[in-house]
Amino acid sequence: MSDTLTIALAQINPVVGDVAGNIRLIRDARARAAAAGADLVVFGELCVCGYPPEDLVLKGAFLESCEAAVHDLAEETAEGPAMLVGAPWRVAGKLHNAALLLDHGRVAATRLKHNLPNYGVFDEARVFVAGPAPGPVAFRGIRLGVMVCEDMWYPDVAETLGESGAEILVVLNGSPFEMDKPNLRLEHARARIAETGLPLVYVNQVGGQDELVFDGSSFVLDGQGRPAAGVAPWTDAVEITRWSREPDGWCCEGALAAPVSRLENVYRALVTGLRDYVVKNGFPGVVLGLSGGIDSALCAAIAVDALGPDKVWCVMMPSPYTSADSLEDAALVAGMLGTRLDTISIEPAMAVFGSMLAPVFAGREADITEENLQSRARGLTLMGISNKFGPMVLSTGNKSEMSCGYATLYGDMCGGYAVLKDVYKTTVFALSSWRNHTRPPGCLGPGGAVMPERVIAKPPSAELKPNQTDQDSLPPYDVLDAILDCLIEGEMSVPETCAHGFDEDMVRRVWRMLDRAEYKRRQAPPGVKVSSRAFGRERRYPITNAFTRLI
Repeated sequence: MSDTLTIALAQINPVVGDVAGNIRLIRDARARAAAAGADLVVFGELCVCGYPPEDLVLKGAFLESCEAAVHDLAEETAEGPAMLVGAPWRVAGKLHNAALLLDHGRVAATRLKHNLPNYGVFDEARVFVAGPAPGPVAFRGIRLGVMVCEDMWYPDVAETLGESGAEILVVLNGSPFEMDKPNLRLEHARARIAETGLPLVYVNQVGGQDELVFDGSSFVLDGQGRPAAGVAPWTDAVEITRWSREPDGWCCEGALAAPVSRLENVYRALVTGLRDYVVKNGFPGVVLGLSGGIDSALCAAIAVDALGPDKVWCVMMPSPYTSADSLEDAALVAGMLGTRLDTISIEPAMAVFGSMLAPVFAGREADITEENLQSRARGLTLMGISNKFGPMVLSTGNKSEMSCGYATLYGDMCGGYAVLKDVYKTTVFALSSWRNHTRPPGCLGPGGAVMPERVIAKPPSAELKPNQTDQDSLPPYDVLDAILDCLIEGEMSVPETCAHGFDEDMVRRVWRMLDRAEYKRRQAPPGVKVSSRAFGRERRYPITNAFTRLI
């Protein structure tokens, strides 16, 4: 029986499907842990294949690649620290989400995920089979209670482990970031500790994967639920924790991570999500329309912080309705960020489309059609640059606009990624002000302000017609976003939303705009999920939907 143990928390950024690359990350982390004297290195959920692998696990060749990689890794543990890794694993012909202990040159123990999440962004029950409630893993004289992610969110697995003699709970995680998720994880971890009296090790991955972004934020809590160690969020890291057996259980010594504010977490989620989407998919950079407004200015700042100014190409595309202030503000933003800025007028395109469509439009007054043609001319311009030179088009619309359909299909909605897709306009204002005074760790942009204060202060406008503002078509953003939060995140009915003090006619109007814009959102690019109810793979409503018309 051992009275001491050194556990390394390996917070790494795997790439889904890149088994060889992920194995290199695992080896590198193990080498760093070995140099610090670790006995065991704990990684995140499905770190061998990347999380979430989705339907890749339906391919036999993919599973064979993962299994071969695990056995190769296992051979390397004949000496040095053991590893707890996550991988898709077949047992008796059934596919499981597994935690595997690699020690003494072999796969020494296998534990299968018991609770398979099947809500929100998760659909693991579709591809994996649930394993039985696990017993402890014997590791060098210590009994480890190994769980996989969702197993920590319910009492049954921890209860079984505690009753069967586990001494330390160890959780492998692939837990996507949401604004309130860090505190929620701690609540569940403390509940499991209260039920078992055991300390808990929580290791999460970091990095972006399509619409999901993982913050890491790995931690250790002692047997009373108090913080004993932590890993800074949004960083690749190997954190060493040293354990000793005391009369009342195992005690951990380690460094604590500094707290991170809500706005910083959201901003760094956007930076991480965009960076990994661009880099992991091999784009040389991004191109975006810089209008002089706050959304495009914030998108440009996030892109520069993620990729560096040399990989961000801004294009101002004025029309006859573009104000001199907007031209000046776009130039100021590009100058403050250090990006390339080209100005390409869409007026010739407007003239060509006008004359081309004149015979068909004869006898019809100008309306929103002509406004949308302007937006589509800008989309066509950006796509042309993307096709010719290779950068991905970055869409600049926010969640408030996407909720209400205040966006143009094949116009401002075109692009490969929409970094503000899950960010309400009021949060856009808050993030812009925050970034003007704070440069987060790991960001590549300037240390000072990233946009003029007047960009934040001026009334938002699409500038598609004279004297236009967003509030011509939408309620004030503070009211709109509060209503949308009730309808989307809260899934409230109209009466329930009105009970929060909102005008019924306004709530019904927003409800109808929200549901009628589903066909647009279904064609929108992916974007970073930061809320508890993001559009895309999480919030899925039918396009053909008569329910709204009935209330």
